[in-house]
Amino acid sequence: MMSKNSKHYFITGIGTDVGKTVVSAIVVKALQADYCKPIQAGDLEYSDTHKVKAMVNDETIHYHKNAYALKTPMSPHAAAEIDGLQIDINQITRPKTSKPLVIEGAGGLLVPLNTTDTIADLISEDDKIILVSRHYLGSINHTLLSLDYLKQQGNKNIGIIFSGDQHPTTENIILSKTSAKFIGRINEEKEFTPHVIKDYADKFRENLINL
Repeated sequence: MMSKNSKHYFITGIGTDVGKTVVSAIVVKALQADYCKPIQAGDLEYSDTHKVKAMVNDETIHYHKNAYALKTPMSPHAAAEIDGLQIDINQITRPKTSKPLVIEGAGGLLVPLNTTDTIADLISEDDKIILVSRHYLGSINHTLLSLDYLKQQGNKNIGIIFSGDQHPTTENIILSKTSAKFIGRINEEKEFTPHVIKDYADKFRENLINL
């Protein structure tokens, strides 16, 4: 588990392709935070770090290098094996910064890094955690299981952001069954330009600070 810091925001999701990178960009912009993605798997030419940098479009933001940059878009443990590596979480250290730090995970909480560790093992108990939930058949179950797991691990500062088309019945039942703080929702935008990212950053800032 990484070192404690209450200014660290860990972005995770209920699965892959739910909007973690867009949320990371919004939180970076809202808090003028540094950004790091400890483990990148696939598309190293236009990685999630590149995407966040393009969406934020702010030269004052610092983007830290991946601890592991893997070539194959697969679960980190499998991508590392293809590259002839084994991920060692003791080699993953958070960059030192006086600013808030946004850490973006890969996939969901229990995505394996090796035969022992998962993405969840990169989270510090003192982190502010943002779970990104996107509606699909089964997403209620996946969201509530993720929230329950975080609580079981002793995490207390947990927020939730919904992304995609609005589904009030889904969102309302999730929020009624958890103490996680609702940060906001992101609509299905045509494009996440820097202007759009800034608009969401302005909307979410107060909830993020108070998480």
